[in-house]
Amino acid sequence: MTANRSKQWDANHTTVAVFVLLGLSDDKELQLMLFPIFLGIYLVTLTWNLGLILLIRMDSQLHTPMYFFLSFLSFTDICYSSSISPRMLSDFLKGKKEISFLACATQYFVGAWMGLTECCLLATMAYDRYVAIGSPLLYSAIMDPGFCVKLVTGASMSGFFCSLVQTVSCFRLYYCGPNVIQNFFCDIPQIISLSCSNPLFSQIFLILIAIFVGLGSLFVILLSYGFITASVLKMVSVKGRSKAFSTCASHLTAVTIFYGSAISVYMHPSSNHSLEKDKVFSVFYVIIIPMLNPLIYSLRNKEIKEALKREMQRATGLPQ
Repeated sequence: MTANRSKQWDANHTTVAVFVLLGLSDDKELQLMLFPIFLGIYLVTLTWNLGLILLIRMDSQLHTPMYFFLSFLSFTDICYSSSISPRMLSDFLKGKKEISFLACATQYFVGAWMGLTECCLLATMAYDRYVAIGSPLLYSAIMDPGFCVKLVTGASMSGFFCSLVQTVSCFRLYYCGPNVIQNFFCDIPQIISLSCSNPLFSQIFLILIAIFVGLGSLFVILLSYGFITASVLKMVSVKGRSKAFSTCASHLTAVTIFYGSAISVYMHPSSNHSLEKDKVFSVFYVIIIPMLNPLIYSLRNKEIKEALKREMQRATGLPQ
């Protein structure tokens, strides 16, 4: 009896080979207007992040753990943005925004890998600031180059395996239709909702990874800044306190924006009314943040400004 039902199901339903992305809007004129805006954002993202990586590489005074982590954060942002932006830009010029099953899985895998890696990396950078402020005399011994490489490798591999688990658990499900994703990229909560099979285990994996990686990284960040605050309050010098807080300001800003937008997208009850809001938050989370990060870390950073000035003087042949 069960076998007959299974055959009947297979006869009446076909496996989904492509998904349809609704995109940001179905208004053709609006899409043509948005294309140059998002193209400009993507080019600025590449330019600023690549420029920051090159500056850190070229200037020996920036060869410190903090800037090593920052250069890796910029590389992560480039990969994160590049996993979604080119496809979104091409979809602005298409009538039907179809993406193959494999391409959708690949896009999600790379995007989730970079996003989860960024969570771990932000936690690593918070720990780095804690050691720098709480144990300045032992900083060089604790944060030696080998340990920094291990931290970055651990962040990347954690993101890789967690993303792999999420992707396999989601895309092994049976999809027989509908195949419309109400977003401009392959967003896994919406993909799972399209499945014709039981998504319970996939949803459990998503929740566990969100708790251990997302909230776990946030806990490490909050704990680190708790110890940082305690260390700063023990300082007698007002100038020392101000300098300590200023070194953390950029990181705190990046953390607030990153987690604030992520929570806005994924941690609220879903409804038809919230889908449009989700798109707006997703644009900020996926497209804008990778562009903002190098600006946040450079705008009020005297060391980066001085390094940029030195490299410009060196390039023009002016005395330093």
